[in-house]
Amino acid sequence: MTFPALPTREGERPRTGPEVPHLQLSQRSPAEVREALLRWLDAALPGTTWGRSKVSAPSSRARFLDGTLPAPGAVLMPPRGDEEFVHVHADGSLHLALDPADHAAFLSSGWGEKHPLYDHGINVVMLYAPRNETELDTVQQVIAASYRYATGRAPASAPSMPEAARSDATRV
Repeated sequence: MTFPALPTREGERPRTGPEVPHLQLSQRSPAEVREALLRWLDAALPGTTWGRSKVSAPSSRARFLDGTLPAPGAVLMPPRGDEEFVHVHADGSLHLALDPADHAAFLSSGWGEKHPLYDHGINVVMLYAPRNETELDTVQQVIAASYRYATGRAPASAPSMPEAARSDATRV
């Protein structure tokens, strides 16, 4: 089990679509928070590379294992289940693969929900878009759990946001 204890997510859950493509319809990430998230993903996940998601909307950016096999027992996103483990939508929300032992803790945390195909055996959950720096830190913890599940390794540490962007991004 790799899932961290998460703080309570403030406010109501965002509205999301009920079908594929599974999108977040409210509470989008501000541009500077989404950009900080993408920079963190680039810096903190060694052995991975960017690519166009094989299962999400064309505007989504995905992280793939870079030519290595997933950790023993890890089941990543379809269609192959062995390379794409997280993707970020244009709204800042994410889909990711988590250790099945972590699903209950994640889903009860208030930070995300099941993907519409989850109950059909697809190991994908939605992580809500971070709305500010504090939420970005929490989202990074969940992504780190997904990365550990996918690779068997801890992510590199990297700052989440440049100091100049922090004050603007703390407003929800």
